[in-house]
Amino acid sequence: MGRGIFQKMLDGEIAQPKAAQTLGARILEVDSKAGTITVEFDGKEEFTNPIGNIQGGFLAAMLDDTMGPALTATLGENEFAPTLELKTNFIAPALVGKLTGHGRVISKGRSVCVVEGELMQHGKLIARSSATALIRRIS
Repeated sequence: MGRGIFQKMLDGEIAQPKAAQTLGARILEVDSKAGTITVEFDGKEEFTNPIGNIQGGFLAAMLDDTMGPALTATLGENEFAPTLELKTNFIAPALVGKLTGHGRVISKGRSVCVVEGELMQHGKLIARSSATALIRRIS
């Protein structure tokens, strides 16, 4: 297996995606063999809804940017896995501040994959997601 996009990003050869930069994503831990990852995010004031909590769309984006890299870390050179479907359950309000995402690959076939993730803040479950992704080759 060659060095995939994810490893090149970790090695600083390519930039982190702009969406991840906007979310303040920082990879804390990754295990490409197990298909697991821990990512920290900045829940910014700019992400809040009218009552001051982080808006759900940003939380879903954080979960997508947790689960996607968990899968991407397992892929080979010239492979990418766009999300086909994403389901998110919002459990508790998220406040401005740090959030931590934990993602894992549940099933990885030749082309269809299932991933799951949780978003935590101050030890409390904020949201859970599951997603389906499709492995594609890129040129």
